[in-house]
Amino acid sequence: MINQTLKTINTNILAATLLTLSTLAGCGDDREKATTVVSNDTIYGPAPAEINYGVAKAYPHDTNAFTEGLLVHEGKLYESTGSPSDLPQTRSLVGVVDLNTGEIDTKVELDRDKYFGEGIVILNDKLYQLTYQAKKGFVYDLNTFEKLDEFTFPSKEGWGMTTDSTHLIMSDGTSQLTYLDPETLKKAKALGVYDNNGPLKNLNELEYINGYIYANVYTTNTIVKIDPKSGQVVGKLYLTSLAQDAKTKNPASLELNGIAYDPATDKIYVTGKMWPNIYEIEFNH
Repeated sequence: MINQTLKTINTNILAATLLTLSTLAGCGDDREKATTVVSNDTIYGPAPAEINYGVAKAYPHDTNAFTEGLLVHEGKLYESTGSPSDLPQTRSLVGVVDLNTGEIDTKVELDRDKYFGEGIVILNDKLYQLTYQAKKGFVYDLNTFEKLDEFTFPSKEGWGMTTDSTHLIMSDGTSQLTYLDPETLKKAKALGVYDNNGPLKNLNELEYINGYIYANVYTTNTIVKIDPKSGQVVGKLYLTSLAQDAKTKNPASLELNGIAYDPATDKIYVTGKMWPNIYEIEFNH
């Protein structure tokens, strides 16, 4: 269950794990050749630079949490989850994560028979939540979590969300990011994302960090760094070692999904669906 008490991490095991992960950090198997690709007379440019990272700390994470969104707001870590029909233990909820235990203090829960919870974002004291295929989003008061509004969006599906402090930015599993006006919840503009191989699809959970958009790429262990001015991918983090560590600890762990940035502390957290840990990682950003 979501509120089950998780076991305390053994200090010695954790230290060994962090040492191993720090050694393996950045050693992925998804790398691309640094070449320029020309397709349909379009020059996409050189391969993005690899971003090296280290693991600062590991925290417990609820292994029933099918992570779809992760963010930090005013020192609190918020997580949103989905509820696949073949995983009856999962729930579509939004809550605040206790980093000491991994437990989620549920603030919002959707009827899993009607909706599959997806990404979230917070802006102007409101929390916005996407759903997967219902083409519907929800707006809540951040202080009371009372539902204020519902909205539809132009994409066929809802995946991840973030904000540049002006717009809501959502992904839908394609290579396009959609910017929504936070007041009207209408499409303001779109951004096509590409790397040296062309349009980059399967953009998933999003985070805005120091002027760049970071996105999990679904089905991979990769997070890409996107220039919002051009849509070009300018960097990639290969987190294979973290995915392997999660799978070792919990064989039911699924894909990497979830990146959160705390501007007050400059800390970055990543996790995945049903992973046993949330990892605090460090890299130049």
